[in-house]
Amino acid sequence: MWLIAYVYFFELGDLNNFGFVAPELRVQWGMSISTVGLVTSSAFLGMFVGAISGGWISDRIGRKKALLLTTVCFSVFSLLNACAWNVTGLLVSRFLTGIGLSAMTVVAITYITEMFPANKRGAYQAWVMVIGLFGIPLSALVAGELIPRATYGWRFVFAFGGLAILLPLFSGMLEESPRWFETQGRDAEADAVLDRIEARSMRDSGSTKLPPPGPEPTATLHRKFSDLFSATYLPRTLMLVGVFIFQTLGLFGFMAWVPTLLAARGFPVSKSLLWVCLMYFGAPVGALIAVAISDRWERKYLIAISAVVIGAFGVMYGLSTGMIPIIILGFCVAMFIQTFAPLLYAYTPECFPTEIRNSGSGVAYGAGRLANGFGPLLIAFLFTHYGYKSVFVYIALTWLMVAIIVTVFGPKTKGRTLA
Repeated sequence: MWLIAYVYFFELGDLNNFGFVAPELRVQWGMSISTVGLVTSSAFLGMFVGAISGGWISDRIGRKKALLLTTVCFSVFSLLNACAWNVTGLLVSRFLTGIGLSAMTVVAITYITEMFPANKRGAYQAWVMVIGLFGIPLSALVAGELIPRATYGWRFVFAFGGLAILLPLFSGMLEESPRWFETQGRDAEADAVLDRIEARSMRDSGSTKLPPPGPEPTATLHRKFSDLFSATYLPRTLMLVGVFIFQTLGLFGFMAWVPTLLAARGFPVSKSLLWVCLMYFGAPVGALIAVAISDRWERKYLIAISAVVIGAFGVMYGLSTGMIPIIILGFCVAMFIQTFAPLLYAYTPECFPTEIRNSGSGVAYGAGRLANGFGPLLIAFLFTHYGYKSVFVYIALTWLMVAIIVTVFGPKTKGRTLA
């Protein structure tokens, strides 16, 4: 868990780094709001490629190898951002970084789902997020501290996001998913992993015996990627695609644009980054809420309720003008977004069987990222033609759509053993 949290720490920070750097680049490079939107969109187009390819690769080479590979990729590409020489170079490097970031995320959420029992996997998804989410305010602090000190200070913000490259040094502490071994017919290796996990668990807990496992998975049916679009799984695939499209538009519409929009309203860049940092300290609090509730009630309803709450606070944020209301309401939005995220990350892999679990998660996650390739351009259009408040009305509507889709079409998964 700690190693996944370590990777999440830098992944989540890197995901938001351009939002922290953009106000400074608008000054240094003369970037317009539309150009900021274009660079942001390039990262999300990369995330679409990464989500689809990362899920597919993981279902073939294994969760552990895919996690190591994708982490190294996004770290190297993050370092490449620090070397960008102009807008074109930044477009390319953000596209490549997006591939690695998204691929790593879809691998990680499936890995966590398969490595923990049904009555705890939601809580562990949330615990990983609790730790990882500190990467966002810390990245904001790094940006706020380094950017004003030198014209090249923004480059160190991107370099900070590449520190996850150290993960392979600790790869011996990670196990491959036993469920993945079983789908490959490698039962002896699956049993060996389970024996090691059981031995560690008994040693750490002081117990002499673990509780009995859930029912054994059914025989492998050799499902393939195309089965995601069969009559059996197409409704779930479409439901999750819809949820991820609207939640991604709403989530990054807020998180990636707040520093730039505050600066565009006349607030100094350094002050905007400080306010954003204070807001984002709500994110780990939100993940702690998810720890407490994720496995207690049906996840689809918790996802819907969280989405409605986020939309409501988002509108109130957009209507606020004073510093204190902006910080408090921004804190609430960031908090409930990160209550929502672990719930959805636990829910998504539960909707698919092991052979295509990562592929299904990747398709849904990637669809959201692809849609958000156009989201920043839409936000730039709304801001330019209809003003600051219109952006937050749009964001609230995206969250309302999430609540409707998952409530009406989402299957129930609470406590169910993975197929």
